[in-house]
Amino acid sequence: MPSVVDICNLALAHLGDDANVASIDPPEGSAQAEHCARFYPIARDTLLQMHNWNFASKRVTLAAVTMPYHQWKYSYAAPADMMVAVAVLPPEAENDYATKFTPSDYPYWNANYTPIVAAGQYVPQRFSIEMDTAGNKVIYTDQDGALLRYQSLVSDPTKFDPLFTLALSWHLASMLAGPVIKGEEGAAEAKRCTQMALMYLGQARASDANQRDVKVQHIVPWTSGR
Repeated sequence: MPSVVDICNLALAHLGDDANVASIDPPEGSAQAEHCARFYPIARDTLLQMHNWNFASKRVTLAAVTMPYHQWKYSYAAPADMMVAVAVLPPEAENDYATKFTPSDYPYWNANYTPIVAAGQYVPQRFSIEMDTAGNKVIYTDQDGALLRYQSLVSDPTKFDPLFTLALSWHLASMLAGPVIKGEEGAAEAKRCTQMALMYLGQARASDANQRDVKVQHIVPWTSGR
């Protein structure tokens, strides 16, 4: 599997630079290593935020913290490695998309008074993410015992999918083009690399999406119990 240095050298190769960087943490001393050390984390993190990648997906039961406001019922500490919060879920949720109605939840109830499963009723709860007075990221929600599904910061490149790695190398190359090549030629090369990054990003997203099977069946409550 490629290392961070391998990805940096691939990005430089996209620009036609024959430099072979040996280390960026710390930078080995070359201008190319210095540029890669500056731009690689930015390129990686922005690409991680562009899609809900399977390799970065996590879910965890949140730890409650003191609730200082009345607008929400509960307050939780955000996970330290959270990049994007995807959904706040009830702890007993069977899955992310289907839930059961009871007579008090919905007026449409079949003749036998048995639970009606409304596939397509979305389980994730309302939430808000803010910073508290101490500078900590906090998740506010009305869900007791909340479970969080989120995208984590993945720094280990061996966890990346191959197409993600290729998209990342082109994304990094677009950032390196200006400092490495400079001038109008560098600007033109940055644009070319951005186009290549977007192409591979689209392929990476499609491949990643094909590795999950979550389909919502839109069944209305008054017909699902028949």
